[in-house]
Amino acid sequence: MSSKIKPISIGRRAPEFETTDDQGIKYSKSGLLGSKYLLYFYPRDHTPGCTIQACGFRDLMKEFREENVIILGISGGDQASHQKFRSKLELPFPLLLDPDFKIAKSFGVFGEKKFMGKVFDGIHRTSFYIDAAGCIIETYVKVKAKDHPKQFLSDLLQTVKTSII
Repeated sequence: MSSKIKPISIGRRAPEFETTDDQGIKYSKSGLLGSKYLLYFYPRDHTPGCTIQACGFRDLMKEFREENVIILGISGGDQASHQKFRSKLELPFPLLLDPDFKIAKSFGVFGEKKFMGKVFDGIHRTSFYIDAAGCIIETYVKVKAKDHPKQFLSDLLQTVKTSII
């Protein structure tokens, strides 16, 4: 078993990564430079918590777009699973592939989990808000699937409001 997770800290540069999404489109940290984005790691497609979280982001997409923030989901599922999940939920944002968990490990969110009395390694529900320069400006650890999209939007709007004052 892996050890406990150690997500990357606020203020650090996000790790380099390169992958594809559910449509086969390439994504990388360097390709996202110049854009603000939330990279949210979720455990698995088609599960209750992950469905609730994805739908929460979907339902708030208008607000995220108004703030010029890209939403990117990422998990260990394969392309077919991601395609079905995205299509079924009508998600307007890409789902990135991390089949070998390299990206999750580089962000420090892959490790020991306990569920229904079993201990196993997997992705911990964690999100990183990354600025246009590729630096982590907010980290969300142990998020509640239902509350996380609204919490992120609230924090985002508060940051925007504070920076205007």
